[in-house]
Amino acid sequence: MRIAFLGLGKMGRAIAGRLLASGHSLAVWNRTPGPEEELVAQGATRSTSPAEAVRDADVVMSMLFDDAAHEAVLLGGSGVLDAMQPAALHISLATISVALCERLTAEHARRGQAFVAAPVFGRPNVAAEGRLWIVAAGEAGALAKARPLLDPLSRGITVVGAEPRQAHAMKLGGNFLISAMIQALCDGCVYAESQGIDPATFLETVNNALFQSPFYAAYSKVMLQPPPTPGATVALGAKDLRLLRESAAARNRRLRLADGLAEVFEEALAAGWAEDDWAAGMLRVAERYAGA
Repeated sequence: MRIAFLGLGKMGRAIAGRLLASGHSLAVWNRTPGPEEELVAQGATRSTSPAEAVRDADVVMSMLFDDAAHEAVLLGGSGVLDAMQPAALHISLATISVALCERLTAEHARRGQAFVAAPVFGRPNVAAEGRLWIVAAGEAGALAKARPLLDPLSRGITVVGAEPRQAHAMKLGGNFLISAMIQALCDGCVYAESQGIDPATFLETVNNALFQSPFYAAYSKVMLQPPPTPGATVALGAKDLRLLRESAAARNRRLRLADGLAEVFEEALAAGWAEDDWAAGMLRVAERYAGA
């Protein structure tokens, strides 16, 4: 199967590498030259434009950064949707707005192309190991075609419905709960420290006694010992929370906790911590709020 892969950031490179290892033919493209080199060395074909990458592809997979990047590459002057074959399938792996997903669904339908939304849960190291959790939505035939490509990337796939928008709504909801969890961990750390308790001991004890969650353990470690290279940044968390609130507002819903978390992200961005690790940046805000 001929696959075009658009977007080779840390997550995109990891996913594309898994596809190559699974024996698929891959044409790759990135907006900034350079990241494709390691994939070309593994057997991928370098494309000079996104339109060139998708022209003969059976499947197009995109892992672009945000709505603006998707609009520029897929709907703008690059002509990706127009360059795709009428029967081709587009699999959207990134986290984008529900509104943009609805627009992409309509544009693909107008051209007779299949479309599956399949955003992923997991950091780049998890992607490299093929242990992502994928949330997928689309018509049954398109999902059946996408499944053999998604299976090698994941430890599990949840099909949430026939409307692609539902998958992106699910992903935004999941990321909201990550932010809520991190905020709770941050406030727990601040509280523990105020009582003379080592935050690491507090978090480990509470997790063992109550939650027994590998997720709590992993984010606690990242929060207290930030990695040299963030797997996910404050800017990314802020973007996803904004998209969640917009999609809720579009259906006349307000989310009290999400509104409060928006203030946390605004403070982190204003302080210049956009490129800090998501969890570590939120801890800095919690410490400053507490007067620590």
